[in-house]
Amino acid sequence: MDVTIDAASVDTRVTMRDDDLRSPNYLDAAKFPMLTFKSTSVKSAGAGKLVIAGDLTIHGVTKPVELAVDGLSAPITDSHGNTHVGASATTTVKRTDFGVGGSNAMIGDEISITIDVELLRPAQPK
Repeated sequence: MDVTIDAASVDTRVTMRDDDLRSPNYLDAAKFPMLTFKSTSVKSAGAGKLVIAGDLTIHGVTKPVELAVDGLSAPITDSHGNTHVGASATTTVKRTDFGVGGSNAMIGDEISITIDVELLRPAQPK
């Protein structure tokens, strides 16, 4: 599994904070426009749960992380016969490990990352 996240998509629901987080003070979205995750392994973590290990790149720095995956949801078939399932993957990393925001003690060091996915199996042609 490979995931690409637009660094400008940061959303704390506070516009001034989001603009600062996108600036060179933190994520520097103009210079480092994407956060990427490339999986290296997947293992079961119990019923309906997975752990996906991989390499996360933020701000040009790559570190190994694990994503906790909850789901897949129950399959839903839409009116066109397409089947949809969803899942959510989360992890928390230290921003300073990725060179984000320097040693600014005025803000927390943890970045929570959530990846919500919807998988689609198209209906079989008739």
